[in-house]
Amino acid sequence: MNILIIEDENPAANRLLKLLKPHFPEANFHGNLDSIKSSVEWLQTYPHPDLIFCDIQLADGISFEIFEKVKLSTPIIFTTAYDQFAIKAFQVNAVDYLLKPIDPGDLNRAVDKFKSQQIKPSLDLALIKDLLKPQTQNFKSRFLVRFGEKIQSISIEEVDLFFSEEKVIFLQTKSGKRYVIDQTLEQTESQLDPSQFFRINRKYISHIAAVEEVYSYSNSRLKVKLKNCEVSDIIVSREKVGEFKQWLDQ
Repeated sequence: MNILIIEDENPAANRLLKLLKPHFPEANFHGNLDSIKSSVEWLQTYPHPDLIFCDIQLADGISFEIFEKVKLSTPIIFTTAYDQFAIKAFQVNAVDYLLKPIDPGDLNRAVDKFKSQQIKPSLDLALIKDLLKPQTQNFKSRFLVRFGEKIQSISIEEVDLFFSEEKVIFLQTKSGKRYVIDQTLEQTESQLDPSQFFRINRKYISHIAAVEEVYSYSNSRLKVKLKNCEVSDIIVSREKVGEFKQWLDQ
């Protein structure tokens, strides 16, 4: 049996391989391939594998382009950081998926589906792309904040970042002023335009203009310096590195 791994982050690929080997002890593993270009070239050169694990966001674009260029009859299990709306696309198309970071229990479920032949060996790319189109959403334009006994309204255009400190959520303006807001970071994240704001890790949501510098860090991770931020080195969550790079490059 031949299994191909398409993944542009080496730590994620290595972890997936480690989790897969007990399920397929006799399999030959190929990859990992980190781009659309290398994946297309591999699939056009070698016999098609029996199973493919494929990240959605690759170094040079969205991996669906691979399957537009190469016609396959191979079951595919996607690894994805996409939200629940996007996941619906894979459920409708009878393609399986694994949310990053991959949970061993979820992997067991996906492998069981593959072995019982419940995953279709073909993709309806038109259907998936249609379901992946972003829904119309109204994002917040102002936030109510507390300053001592006062309550005031801050325009989203004035905001640089939101952060958590000792279980209190703060809004910070471009001038460096901090205000307490009465909601969680999860609630705040859902109210923000994702083209302008990004959840860097569990403590920080940053406006794109607040990102002052980005550095390479250990194990393919990234370290970020934000404007007017007291914490000098903020680490991008491992599973968000690829998505963060795409956000900066939009």
